[in-house]
Parts: sequence; C-alpha cells; structure tokens
Amino acid sequence: MTDPFAVPRRRPWLRFVLLAVLLLVAGSAGFVWLRFNQAASRDATLAGVTIESGQSSSAIAAQLQQAGLIRDRWMFEAYAYLTGQDDRLQAGEYRLPRNLTLRQVLSRLTARVSREERTLTIVEGWSNQELGEYLETQRAAVPEEFSAVVSRKAVWWGEYDFLSSRPSDRDLEGYLFPDTYRVYADATPEDIVRKMLDNFGRKLTPDLRAEISRRGKTLHEVLTFASIIEREVPDGPDRRKVAGIFARRLQIGMALQSDATVNYVTGKKRASPTLDDVRTESLYNTYIHRGLPPGPINNPGLSAIRAALDPEPSPYLYYLTTPDGTVIYSRTHDEHVAAKAKYLR
Repeated sequence: MTDPFAVPRRRPWLRFVLLAVLLLVAGSAGFVWLRFNQAASRDATLAGVTIESGQSSSAIAAQLQQAGLIRDRWMFEAYAYLTGQDDRLQAGEYRLPRNLTLRQVLSRLTARVSREERTLTIVEGWSNQELGEYLETQRAAVPEEFSAVVSRKAVWWGEYDFLSSRPSDRDLEGYLFPDTYRVYADATPEDIVRKMLDNFGRKLTPDLRAEISRRGKTLHEVLTFASIIEREVPDGPDRRKVAGIFARRLQIGMALQSDATVNYVTGKKRASPTLDDVRTESLYNTYIHRGLPPGPINNPGLSAIRAALDPEPSPYLYYLTTPDGTVIYSRTHDEHVAAKAKYLR
C-alpha cells in the first residue's frame, strides 16, 4: 500500500531535460537576436537593389541576399512577417552599405517616402556635353555640375570594375549608357550618373565581356571604336560593314579619317567638315593622328558596340552617306572621289 505521507523520489533525468530545454530556448533566442543585430559584412561599400511595385517579400529577400546586404533570406522574411513589416516594403531603387544589420536594412526599406518621379530619355550617340545640355532642359542638372560629377575619377573607378581599362586622365565619356530612365524629381547629378553606370554594368553581360576578351581588346578600345560607328552610320546592317572598313584601315596603318571625330574636336555638326576643321590639332582628330583616338567621342548603344566587336570584312576602303541616308562604298580613292561628285553635289 502506498504511503500518502512518503516523500516522492527525485527524478534527476527530468531536471536534465528541463535544463536542456531552457538552454535550447535561450540559445535559440540568442542566435536569433544575433542574426537580427549582426551586420551582413564589415564591408561598407554600397550595393544597389531595385524593388518593384508588388514584388513579394520572398523575392525581395532573395535579391538582398544576392547583393550581400543580408546573410539569411529566411531570417529576413520571418522577421518582416513577425513584426508586420512584410507589407510595408517600399518600391524604389536603393543603394545601401553592406555593413547594415538585418533590422537596419528592413528599416530603410520600410521608411522610404513616396516621391515624384520623372522620365529622362538619353539618346544613343550623345556626348557627355550633349547629355549635360539635355539634363539642363529637363531641369535635372546644371551642365557644369554634371561635368564635375562625370570627371570624379576617384569615386567611380573604385565602384565599377568595367572602368578599369579607362585611362586615368579621361572622364566617363562612352560609359553612360543611353536608355530611358525613371528618376526621382529631386535626384542629384550623381544619382543620375550612378543609375546610368548601374545600367551599363547590367548591359555588359558575361557573354559580351567574354567576346571582348576573345577579341583581345579592352572595353575602352571597343567603346572608342563603337562611338565612332555610332555617329558615322545610322543603325542598320551598314554598321558592321563600315566597322569592317575602319578595322581594315587600322590594320594597314591608314588614318581612320572619321568626320565624326573632327566634329567632336570642333564642336560642330557638319556632314562634311571643312579643310580648316580637318586640320585642327587634337589627338581626337583621326585625319591627323593614326589609330583610335584616346577615348570615346560619345556614349554608344548596344548596336554600335556589337558592330565594333563583329566588323564585316569587305573589299572596300571608303564609303560615304548620301543625304537620304544611303551608304555608298568604294574600293579605291578615285572611286570615292567620283562617288562624292555624284552623290554629294
């Protein structure tokens, strides 16, 4: 018979289980707290992410992890959900330092205030000067401020690997990708330039980089060549053929004799530069100096870049463009002179 006054025997295994559970809970809480408050990296460099309207918190978390802004996408999703912030993530473009904690990243993405936006359309073949003038008409930047921003070599060189082949004494001519952009109405010239450089980095796909390397060229050489093609020939099948003519001239040591480079030097927009224009001394004047100029003469689009990478061989050394846009090819200088007399009267 059981003694109701007997003292129950102790169960040491039960205390062990309870202690283990407490330690597990405490450890889990500590781990979670650490994850929420630990920076993803000690690196303070900026990373860019774009959140689209209606994008899920899961997709946003994956994008943040890929950019190196958070360590664990699942932890980000869980924290955003438990704190009720998963439906407060704001669409927009962000540039955040990689040394923020998960909580700080979430705070930045939920605290953004909706701002008025504007559209900027950057035309293929615009020089930096033309781009600055356009931004002035849109009240987006003062040309002098824009020029100062694109000349900040120390800033941009450290952020974008594709600028590594750019000579240190040149600005960003050639690297500001022509496209249609949505920017905030109060965006600074630096914001606009950064958006164009980010876009160029995306357009410069691994396949395109591999092709540049396979051709034994630097990106700077390709952009310089492409910028000449951009201005010399309207978009179309003639671009590759004219690129082939220029490539052949370079191969045989002949001057490129590009009117577009002369216009870049003089600031004029003549279809046929004058004799005085052609004699203007500048390293960019390809009538005087052989080889490629020191850098691009404008910001070329993908069509011109692809033509520069894949010139079409032909027996021609000369060409001209008629007033209606037709390209006439000649094998010899005499044929070229005759074509000029016939089509450019």
